[in-house]
Amino acid sequence: MSRYSRQTILPEVGIEGQQKLTNASVLVVGAGGLGCPVLLYLAAAGVGRLGIIDADKVDITNLQRQVLYVTEDEGKSKAETAAKRLSALNPEINIDVYPVWLSKENALEIFSSYDIIVDGSDNFATRYLVSDACVILNKPLVFGSIFKFEGQVSVFNYKGGPTYRCLFPEPPAAGEVPNCSEIGVIGVLPGIIGTLQANEVIKIILKKGDVMSGVLYMYDALSNMVQQLKVFRDPVASVVTELGTYEEVCETSPDIDKRTFDVWKEKNVVYQLIDVREPHEFENKNIGGELIPMNTVKDNLNRIREDIPVIVHCQMGGRSRKIVDFLYEKGFKNVYNLKGGLREF
Repeated sequence: MSRYSRQTILPEVGIEGQQKLTNASVLVVGAGGLGCPVLLYLAAAGVGRLGIIDADKVDITNLQRQVLYVTEDEGKSKAETAAKRLSALNPEINIDVYPVWLSKENALEIFSSYDIIVDGSDNFATRYLVSDACVILNKPLVFGSIFKFEGQVSVFNYKGGPTYRCLFPEPPAAGEVPNCSEIGVIGVLPGIIGTLQANEVIKIILKKGDVMSGVLYMYDALSNMVQQLKVFRDPVASVVTELGTYEEVCETSPDIDKRTFDVWKEKNVVYQLIDVREPHEFENKNIGGELIPMNTVKDNLNRIREDIPVIVHCQMGGRSRKIVDFLYEKGFKNVYNLKGGLREF
């Protein structure tokens, strides 16, 4: 009672509302920028059962915005580390950990035992998979997305309201959206959007206030301007009876994964390895590539071989993919992006 006293004194919550929170179960897809504030505030509020699904590991670049983690967590499982922090914050709740990638093979089984699903993912493939699974299972979906300085929040599939596909019937075509790995985002934005998502979850559980169903809430961190777009249920797009095929649609370029990279090394394939990170990153750790920082590539095209394969890498694969796209535009053909970058080593 002492732990939750500041919210139970609210007439809209009270002891009965706190019991509703205790009895509720919420699955958060993604323990990244959005998932961290969502999980923190739901755990603090006393939501009795939280699920965390994320197969990723903590990277140093996450710490600018993913507030559940600290420097010493680099390389650790996000889901497991987040669960540990949340248990320390509130040992009275139950936390389920799924350190796996969400897929059409496991989505329905995992989602089925939770009351509410929160989408904290960062790619279209997962968003459509999450949405379709929620429609099939009739679960309310609390949606959030971020891009640079802009964020969006909505609640889909709530009491017969519109679904994600009512707003976006089909994923964009490959090449129509920016690179998924390193678009860039101001660190406080996921905190703002994630907190709004947590607020929607609590309102749904308490059955209080105006839930953002049928509304797309859009926030601009640079201007502090807020817009709200009405969303209507599409009788065709809202019907989903089975999970489909979900593929990434971010801007693509030829990839080579670490396994193939290792095979090339074992077979003594002759190639040029280019590291497009910054000098301080290179000095901290490198795998023997030739350093050509990203912003200097266009002035060093003469250093890039055309007679042998060229593998470009960075820390996580985002910058290098942009450089590969750029090189293809310049007429280079035998150029590959090292998928996952140095993080895979």
